[in-house]
This record gives sequence, C-alpha cells and structure tokens, in this order.
Amino acid sequence: MDELIDILDSDGNKTGKTALKSESHKNGWFHQTVHIWFYTNDNEVLLQKRAKNKAVFPLLWDVSVAGHIGAGEKIEASALREVEEEIGVLVLETDLHKIGCFKSIQKHTVTLIDCEYNHTFISKLNVDFTSLKKQDSEVEDLQLKSISEFKKDLDDSELMKTYVPHSKEYYNLVFKAIEKTLKL
Repeated sequence: MDELIDILDSDGNKTGKTALKSESHKNGWFHQTVHIWFYTNDNEVLLQKRAKNKAVFPLLWDVSVAGHIGAGEKIEASALREVEEEIGVLVLETDLHKIGCFKSIQKHTVTLIDCEYNHTFISKLNVDFTSLKKQDSEVEDLQLKSISEFKKDLDDSELMKTYVPHSKEYYNLVFKAIEKTLKL
C-alpha cells in the first residue's frame, strides 16, 4: 500500500515535506518506520515471515511487526496500528518499551533505496500464540523462536540467509534489551 509519509534529512530530522512511500523509496529519501519485537517469558521472540508479494525481502523472517509511520502520525500510534493490522493484537502504549532509533540504508535496486530511521520497541506478548491473526498481504507466517536458537541461526551463514539482513549490532541490541527485561 502506498501511503503519505514524512521526509527526513540524513540526521533524522523532519524536513516539513511529505511524499508517497513509493516516491521516497525511488529517490532514497529518509523516512521513519516502527519495529516492534514481541517476546515471551520463555525467552522466545515472535518472528514474522514476510509475505511472498513484498517488494523487498519476500519470504524472509523478520521483526515481529514493522511498518511505515504515516505523515503527521505519532510514532507510538503507528506502532499500535501496525501491531493490530499485522498480527491482530491490541496493545497499549504502556506495553511498548522503546530501545532506540536506528538508521538503516538498504539499496535494493536502482529504483528502490530504503533510507529509514527505525523506531524500535520491545513488548511482552500477552496473548496466546494461537490467537494471533496474521495480515495475509503483509505476513506469510509467524513463529516463536528461542533467542538462543535465533542467535545460532544468525551465526550460521546458510541459516542467516533466511532472515532479513539487519546488522548484527541491531540484532544484539534487541536481544540484550529483551534479556535485560527478563533479567536473564
């Protein structure tokens, strides 16, 4: 879905300009997204497999929920909306714990350059896994995976190819934040 988003400068500041998401990707303009990582008391994370029709990284495992922040939309409101849309769960703003905002540049093709600031949250999954309702246009599949297994996968050059290639530093920050919250 093409949506209107705020354009940022390379330092992450709003420029006062808006554009369609497709135009932003075509021109490599910076914009904002949300990433929400859900975890369980059993030291598991919820992963989503991106839908097969996605323009970038189809059928790769990724963050529990992610999406673009609409023009003028508050970051937390976007996170709550994306959670409800992609996995059918209602969460409260107080359930979200921001762990940072991370700059990401991915040049997929000449006409698809993703320059993003990812506002990243962790949140405890307070519903049973079987009650999740994936948004078919965005999500191919969902799974719970132990953090220890996830780390092993990322250290294996072949298994790593089944995940969206976020930086190792980014993944480690997410793991540390969850483990600190669980006091592991």
